[in-house]
Amino acid sequence: MYKTGDYVITRKKHPCGSDKWKILRTGIDYKLECSGCGHVILVSRFTLDKMVKKLIAAEDNGNG
Repeated sequence: MYKTGDYVITRKKHPCGSDKWKILRTGIDYKLECSGCGHVILVSRFTLDKMVKKLIAAEDNGNG
């Protein structure tokens, strides 16, 4: 479902104010990087499914 390079919009904002995360690694758990401050986290598939509001595919990220 999620691929490396995709962006996800989360239901809750990160303390820095951003709600957009880039997926850096997939597998049993996902490695995400905050687009606002660069903070990196590891979350399980189950947790990611609960926290995601919208998926922005890598192909849609071309110019912006």
